[in-house]
Amino acid sequence: MTEFRNKFHAGQVIRHKRFDYRGVVVGVDQPWYHVLVHGAHQTTYVAERNLEPDPSEQPVEHPLLSRYFDKFSDGFYGNSREEN
Repeated sequence: MTEFRNKFHAGQVIRHKRFDYRGVVVGVDQPWYHVLVHGAHQTTYVAERNLEPDPSEQPVEHPLLSRYFDKFSDGFYGNSREEN
């Protein structure tokens, strides 16, 4: 059996190659990702092949962001409580 390695992870800011939107990964289902779309109320479910890392290192604006993360640093989201 072949082990699948995710290219992206929760908290990573990405860009959609075809539709050119930015977002942040909030969940991973092997080669599919749950993404909060920047500047919208929309969430998407995107195949890995359509994503690439976002080079801007700018934060994402989304109304659900605080449900998943409480900090942003160096282009990545995370949770303070996970550091303990």
